[in-house]
Amino acid sequence: MRKIQILVVEDEEKLMRTLEDFLGHHGYRVLKALSGEEALQIFRRNRLNIDLILLDVMLPEMNGLSVLREIRKISDVPVIIVSARSAVEEQVKGFEHGADDYIAKPYTLKLLKSHIDAVLKRSGKLRERMEYGDISVDIVAQCVYWRGKPIDTTRREYELLVYFMEHKNVVLSRSTILDAVWGYDYVGDIRTVDTLVKQLRKKLTPECDYIQSVYGVGYIMGEKKGE
Repeated sequence: MRKIQILVVEDEEKLMRTLEDFLGHHGYRVLKALSGEEALQIFRRNRLNIDLILLDVMLPEMNGLSVLREIRKISDVPVIIVSARSAVEEQVKGFEHGADDYIAKPYTLKLLKSHIDAVLKRSGKLRERMEYGDISVDIVAQCVYWRGKPIDTTRREYELLVYFMEHKNVVLSRSTILDAVWGYDYVGDIRTVDTLVKQLRKKLTPECDYIQSVYGVGYIMGEKKGE
């Protein structure tokens, strides 16, 4: 299954390393930003692949609330503010700017993990089952079904299908798919995406025509309208 990806925005480098190690240990993929401007740049490049943001308030260049205000103009991605400002007024201000949760520093990593899990569950990012048309996916068992019939998929085929289902009706470029499913450090050819899509389509049978090609761009998962 595609890893949940978290953008951590924190200017204290020691804490950033601690968070990166902790979240990585629990199976999350981490993107890092040490300033508000950097956070916005990273988010704009990767907005389809970021599942949650941990956002400090006191940041260089642009404070966290300003970052959150800009993000909310284009996305409803879950955001947890993590700040040394623990006063009720500060927390209320964070929620008024669109935060989904607020954690006051200092905090334990165990507490942070419980807040992350709770927000991801509320937002539907942590699910046991996904369905689209006649396709269903058992997230826990990592099994794919077409009209109730099990489909044998490789790990990459499974991850690709889940990614399509998470972004249904969205045109996805080959490079976006490559980064999301294979990771940003993958150095293979972009045509790898076409090969895997071809394999997945074959296994799902021609009756399942949800994964459609978008000429010159990539793919979109959507049910065809009436012929």
